[in-house]
Amino acid sequence: MTGPVSPAPPLLRARGLTRRFAIPKATLFEKARTSTALEDADLDVAEGSAVGIIGESGSGKSTLVRLLLALDAPTAGSVEFDGRRVDAAAGARALHWLRRDTGMVFQDPYASLDPRMSVGRIVAEPLWALGLGGDGEPGGEGRRARVQDVLRQVGLEPEMADRFPHEFSGGQRQRIAIARAIVHRPRLLVGDEPMSALDVTVRAQILDLLADLRRRDNLTLVLVSHDIGVVQNLCDEVVVMKDGRIVEEGPTEKVLLQPQAAYTRRLLASIPVIDPGSAAS
Repeated sequence: MTGPVSPAPPLLRARGLTRRFAIPKATLFEKARTSTALEDADLDVAEGSAVGIIGESGSGKSTLVRLLLALDAPTAGSVEFDGRRVDAAAGARALHWLRRDTGMVFQDPYASLDPRMSVGRIVAEPLWALGLGGDGEPGGEGRRARVQDVLRQVGLEPEMADRFPHEFSGGQRQRIAIARAIVHRPRLLVGDEPMSALDVTVRAQILDLLADLRRRDNLTLVLVSHDIGVVQNLCDEVVVMKDGRIVEEGPTEKVLLQPQAAYTRRLLASIPVIDPGSAAS
Protein backbone atom coordinates (compact mmCIF):
# COMPACT_ATOMS: atom_id res chain seq x y z
CA MET A 1 0.00 0.00 0.00
CA THR A 2 1.45 3.30 -1.04
CA GLY A 3 1.21 6.46 1.01
CA PRO A 4 0.12 9.91 -0.17
CA VAL A 5 2.26 11.49 -2.87
CA SER A 6 4.26 14.44 -1.57
CA PRO A 7 3.82 17.66 -3.53
CA ALA A 8 6.69 18.59 -5.80
CA PRO A 9 9.04 21.19 -4.31
CA PRO A 10 8.59 24.68 -5.77
CA LEU A 11 10.74 25.74 -8.68
CA LEU A 12 11.36 29.05 -6.92
CA ARG A 13 11.40 29.55 -3.16
CA ALA A 14 12.06 32.73 -1.18
CA ARG A 15 12.25 32.93 2.58
CA GLY A 16 12.52 36.04 4.74
CA LEU A 17 13.60 38.29 1.87
CA THR A 18 14.43 41.76 3.15
CA ARG A 19 16.04 44.70 1.37
CA ARG A 20 17.08 47.90 3.10
CA PHE A 21 18.87 50.85 1.55
CA ALA A 22 21.07 53.36 3.34
CA ILE A 23 19.76 56.93 3.30
CA PRO A 24 22.53 59.47 2.59
CA LYS A 25 23.33 61.67 5.56
CA ALA A 26 22.36 65.33 5.26
CA THR A 27 25.09 66.32 7.73
CA LEU A 28 28.21 64.71 9.13
CA PHE A 29 26.62 64.36 12.58
CA GLU A 30 23.34 62.84 11.46
CA LYS A 31 22.68 59.26 12.53
CA ALA A 32 22.76 56.57 9.87
CA ARG A 33 19.29 55.70 8.60
CA THR A 34 17.87 53.08 6.28
CA SER A 35 14.81 52.77 4.07
CA THR A 36 13.08 49.39 3.86
CA ALA A 37 11.94 48.41 0.37
CA LEU A 38 11.07 44.80 1.23
CA GLU A 39 10.47 43.14 4.60
CA ASP A 40 10.43 39.42 5.43
CA ALA A 41 8.84 38.17 2.18
CA ASP A 42 8.14 34.46 1.65
CA LEU A 43 7.16 33.14 -1.76
CA ASP A 44 6.78 29.73 -3.44
CA VAL A 45 6.35 29.40 -7.21
CA ALA A 46 5.45 25.96 -8.55
CA GLU A 47 6.90 24.84 -11.87
CA GLY A 48 4.48 25.52 -14.73
CA SER A 49 2.41 27.98 -12.72
CA ALA A 50 1.80 31.69 -13.27
CA VAL A 51 2.02 34.03 -10.28
CA GLY A 52 0.88 37.65 -10.43
CA ILE A 53 2.26 40.29 -8.06
CA ILE A 54 0.08 43.35 -7.53
CA GLY A 55 0.22 46.45 -5.37
CA GLU A 56 0.61 50.21 -5.55
CA SER A 57 3.77 51.91 -6.77
CA GLY A 58 6.45 51.65 -4.10
CA SER A 59 4.96 48.49 -2.58
CA GLY A 60 8.12 46.45 -3.20
CA LYS A 61 7.04 44.47 -6.28
CA SER A 62 10.05 45.30 -8.46
CA THR A 63 12.44 44.90 -5.54
CA LEU A 64 11.07 41.40 -4.94
CA VAL A 65 11.53 40.22 -8.52
CA ARG A 66 15.03 41.70 -8.72
CA LEU A 67 16.00 39.72 -5.64
CA LEU A 68 14.40 36.56 -7.04
CA LEU A 69 16.60 36.82 -10.15
CA ALA A 70 19.75 37.88 -8.25
CA LEU A 71 19.78 41.27 -9.96
CA ASP A 72 20.19 42.69 -6.46
CA ALA A 73 21.37 41.17 -3.17
CA PRO A 74 19.04 40.93 -0.17
CA THR A 75 19.88 42.45 3.18
CA ALA A 76 18.50 39.26 4.74
CA GLY A 77 16.73 36.10 3.61
CA SER A 78 17.35 33.52 0.92
CA VAL A 79 16.27 32.46 -2.57
CA GLU A 80 16.40 28.95 -4.01
CA PHE A 81 15.86 27.97 -7.63
CA ASP A 82 15.10 24.29 -8.19
CA GLY A 83 16.56 23.54 -4.77
CA ARG A 84 19.80 25.41 -5.41
CA ARG A 85 20.76 28.44 -3.34
CA VAL A 86 20.93 31.71 -5.28
CA ASP A 87 23.80 33.95 -4.18
CA ALA A 88 23.52 37.38 -5.76
CA ALA A 89 27.00 38.31 -4.49
CA ALA A 90 28.65 35.34 -6.18
CA GLY A 91 29.38 37.13 -9.46
CA ALA A 92 28.33 36.64 -13.08
CA ARG A 93 30.22 33.40 -13.71
CA ALA A 94 28.84 31.72 -10.59
CA LEU A 95 25.29 32.72 -11.60
CA HIS A 96 25.61 31.37 -15.13
CA TRP A 97 23.33 28.45 -14.25
CA LEU A 98 20.56 30.79 -13.05
CA ARG A 99 20.75 32.99 -16.16
CA ARG A 100 20.43 29.82 -18.25
CA ASP A 101 17.09 28.92 -16.64
CA THR A 102 15.51 32.38 -16.32
CA GLY A 103 14.46 35.26 -18.56
CA MET A 104 13.30 38.80 -17.87
CA VAL A 105 11.00 41.20 -19.74
CA PHE A 106 11.10 44.83 -18.62
CA GLN A 107 8.42 47.50 -18.63
CA ASP A 108 9.56 49.80 -21.42
CA PRO A 109 10.03 48.18 -24.84
CA TYR A 110 11.58 51.41 -26.10
CA ALA A 111 14.34 51.57 -23.49
CA SER A 112 15.10 47.85 -23.19
CA LEU A 113 16.38 47.40 -26.77
CA ASP A 114 19.71 48.78 -27.97
CA PRO A 115 18.86 51.02 -30.97
CA ARG A 116 22.33 50.40 -32.47
CA MET A 117 21.82 46.66 -32.75
CA SER A 118 19.77 44.72 -35.27
CA VAL A 119 16.86 42.67 -33.97
CA GLY A 120 18.76 39.49 -34.79
CA ARG A 121 21.70 40.53 -32.61
CA ILE A 122 19.41 41.68 -29.80
CA VAL A 123 17.50 38.40 -29.70
CA ALA A 124 20.69 36.32 -29.98
CA GLU A 125 22.43 38.10 -27.07
CA PRO A 126 21.53 35.46 -24.44
CA LEU A 127 22.78 32.67 -26.72
CA TRP A 128 26.16 34.35 -27.08
CA ALA A 129 26.38 35.23 -23.39
CA LEU A 130 25.50 31.69 -22.31
CA GLY A 131 27.53 29.93 -25.00
CA LEU A 132 24.49 28.23 -26.53
CA GLY A 133 23.55 27.27 -30.05
CA GLY A 134 26.89 27.66 -31.80
CA ASP A 135 28.87 24.55 -30.92
CA GLY A 136 30.21 22.86 -34.03
CA GLU A 137 28.21 25.08 -36.32
CA PRO A 138 30.40 27.39 -38.40
CA GLY A 139 29.30 31.00 -38.44
CA GLY A 140 26.78 30.46 -35.69
CA GLU A 141 24.16 28.96 -38.03
CA GLY A 142 22.53 27.31 -35.03
CA ARG A 143 22.03 30.66 -33.35
CA ARG A 144 20.61 32.24 -36.48
CA ALA A 145 18.16 29.37 -36.90
CA ARG A 146 17.07 29.68 -33.27
CA VAL A 147 16.55 33.45 -33.62
CA GLN A 148 14.38 32.92 -36.70
CA ASP A 149 12.40 30.23 -34.90
CA VAL A 150 11.74 32.34 -31.81
CA LEU A 151 10.72 35.35 -33.92
CA ARG A 152 8.09 33.14 -35.51
CA GLN A 153 6.95 32.04 -32.04
CA VAL A 154 6.26 35.63 -30.99
CA GLY A 155 4.42 36.46 -34.21
CA LEU A 156 7.17 38.23 -36.16
CA GLU A 157 8.66 37.40 -39.56
CA PRO A 158 12.18 35.88 -39.53
CA GLU A 159 13.25 38.47 -42.11
CA MET A 160 12.75 41.16 -39.47
CA ALA A 161 15.99 40.03 -37.83
CA ASP A 162 17.91 42.41 -40.10
CA ARG A 163 15.91 45.47 -39.09
CA PHE A 164 16.44 47.85 -36.15
CA PRO A 165 14.20 48.66 -33.15
CA HIS A 166 13.14 52.11 -34.40
CA GLU A 167 11.45 50.42 -37.36
CA PHE A 168 8.90 48.67 -35.14
CA SER A 169 5.78 49.62 -33.20
CA GLY A 170 5.61 49.43 -29.41
CA GLY A 171 3.83 46.08 -29.49
CA GLN A 172 6.35 44.64 -31.92
CA ARG A 173 9.23 45.86 -29.76
CA GLN A 174 7.78 44.11 -26.75
CA ARG A 175 7.49 40.93 -28.83
CA ILE A 176 11.18 41.34 -29.64
CA ALA A 177 11.93 41.75 -25.92
CA ILE A 178 9.99 38.56 -25.18
CA ALA A 179 11.85 36.74 -27.96
CA ARG A 180 15.15 37.75 -26.37
CA ALA A 181 13.92 36.57 -22.97
CA ILE A 182 12.91 33.10 -24.19
CA VAL A 183 15.46 32.43 -26.94
CA HIS A 184 17.58 30.28 -24.59
CA ARG A 185 14.51 28.26 -23.51
CA PRO A 186 14.34 29.31 -19.86
CA ARG A 187 12.16 27.52 -17.34
CA LEU A 188 11.10 30.77 -15.64
CA LEU A 189 10.05 34.05 -17.28
CA VAL A 190 9.68 37.15 -15.11
CA GLY A 191 7.86 40.25 -16.37
CA ASP A 192 8.10 43.58 -14.54
CA GLU A 193 5.08 45.50 -15.85
CA PRO A 194 5.73 44.17 -19.38
CA MET A 195 2.43 45.48 -20.76
CA SER A 196 1.94 48.79 -18.98
CA ALA A 197 3.46 50.85 -21.83
CA LEU A 198 1.19 49.25 -24.44
CA ASP A 199 -2.30 50.15 -25.56
CA VAL A 200 -5.20 47.87 -24.66
CA THR A 201 -5.38 46.00 -27.97
CA VAL A 202 -1.65 45.29 -28.11
CA ARG A 203 -1.74 44.33 -24.43
CA ALA A 204 -4.32 41.67 -25.23
CA GLN A 205 -2.11 40.29 -28.00
CA ILE A 206 0.91 40.05 -25.68
CA LEU A 207 -1.27 38.41 -23.04
CA ASP A 208 -2.33 35.75 -25.55
CA LEU A 209 1.31 35.24 -26.54
CA LEU A 210 2.39 34.66 -22.93
CA ALA A 211 -0.48 32.25 -22.32
CA ASP A 212 0.47 30.32 -25.47
CA LEU A 213 4.14 30.13 -24.44
CA ARG A 214 3.12 28.83 -21.04
CA ARG A 215 0.91 26.08 -22.49
CA ARG A 216 3.38 25.00 -25.16
CA ASP A 217 6.63 25.09 -23.18
CA ASN A 218 5.36 24.59 -19.59
CA LEU A 219 6.90 27.98 -18.91
CA THR A 220 6.69 29.26 -15.34
CA LEU A 221 5.65 32.92 -15.10
CA VAL A 222 6.06 35.58 -12.44
CA LEU A 223 4.29 38.75 -13.54
CA VAL A 224 4.28 42.16 -11.88
CA SER A 225 1.26 44.13 -13.09
CA HIS A 226 -0.97 47.07 -12.19
CA ASP A 227 -3.62 45.62 -14.49
CA ILE A 228 -5.90 43.34 -12.48
CA GLY A 229 -7.48 42.10 -15.71
CA VAL A 230 -4.12 40.79 -16.92
CA VAL A 231 -3.51 38.95 -13.64
CA GLN A 232 -7.03 37.56 -13.61
CA ASN A 233 -6.73 36.17 -17.13
CA LEU A 234 -3.19 34.80 -16.96
CA CYS A 235 -2.23 33.93 -13.38
CA ASP A 236 -3.14 30.96 -11.17
CA GLU A 237 -1.89 32.62 -7.98
CA VAL A 238 -1.74 36.25 -6.90
CA VAL A 239 0.43 38.01 -4.33
CA VAL A 240 -0.67 41.37 -2.91
CA MET A 241 2.02 43.74 -1.61
CA LYS A 242 1.88 46.90 0.51
CA ASP A 243 4.75 48.93 1.97
CA GLY A 244 7.30 46.22 1.23
CA ARG A 245 5.30 43.37 2.73
CA ILE A 246 3.14 40.59 1.32
CA VAL A 247 -0.29 41.18 2.87
CA GLU A 248 -2.28 38.48 1.06
CA GLU A 249 -1.69 35.62 -1.35
CA GLY A 250 -3.56 32.65 -2.75
CA PRO A 251 -5.47 31.38 -5.80
CA THR A 252 -6.27 34.28 -8.11
CA GLU A 253 -10.01 33.72 -8.21
CA LYS A 254 -10.26 33.49 -4.42
CA VAL A 255 -8.13 36.57 -3.71
CA LEU A 256 -9.80 38.74 -6.34
CA LEU A 257 -13.38 37.67 -5.58
CA GLN A 258 -13.11 37.13 -1.83
CA PRO A 259 -10.20 39.26 -0.58
CA GLN A 260 -9.44 38.85 3.12
CA ALA A 261 -7.12 41.79 3.72
CA ALA A 262 -8.62 45.27 3.99
CA TYR A 263 -5.83 46.64 1.80
CA THR A 264 -6.62 44.12 -0.95
CA ARG A 265 -10.27 45.23 -0.91
CA ARG A 266 -9.26 48.88 -1.19
CA LEU A 267 -6.80 48.12 -3.97
CA LEU A 268 -9.34 46.18 -6.02
CA ALA A 269 -11.90 48.94 -5.56
CA SER A 270 -9.50 51.66 -6.71
CA ILE A 271 -7.82 50.09 -9.76
CA PRO A 272 -9.76 50.10 -13.05
CA VAL A 273 -10.20 46.59 -14.40
CA ILE A 274 -9.42 46.16 -18.09
CA ASP A 275 -10.56 42.92 -19.64
CA PRO A 276 -7.95 41.95 -22.29
CA GLY A 277 -10.30 39.34 -23.68
CA SER A 278 -12.97 41.87 -24.52
CA ALA A 279 -10.37 44.26 -25.90
CA ALA A 280 -9.20 41.66 -28.38
CA SER A 281 -12.69 40.89 -29.66
